[in-house]
Amino acid sequence: MEKANITKPTQADIDGWKAQHGDIFRITSECGTKSCILRKPGRKELSFASIAGEKDALKFNESIIKNCWLGGDLEFQTNDDLFLSAGKKLAEIVKAQEATLEKL
Repeated sequence: MEKANITKPTQADIDGWKAQHGDIFRITSECGTKSCILRKPGRKELSFASIAGEKDALKFNESIIKNCWLGGDLEFQTNDDLFLSAGKKLAEIVKAQEATLEKL
């Protein structure tokens, strides 16, 4: 089943996504005219993306963008320049909290 795409999300859409998914992120194009909103990926999405990215590093980015997509300009999925610019920001979205290790 294909997800609906909200190209111009309202504040109510954003608040609903935050309530449902927790952390969400807006990626905006350099010119400021295009943007997309992604949710933070979970283990399932990261696992799938890691497998997809084993042979092709861009498949990792493609998997995260498609599976964590909430709304925005679909050109981020189809336009190479926008896709690559979004890919540069995915490390910040995927970043996990730091942990500490203590020997007992």
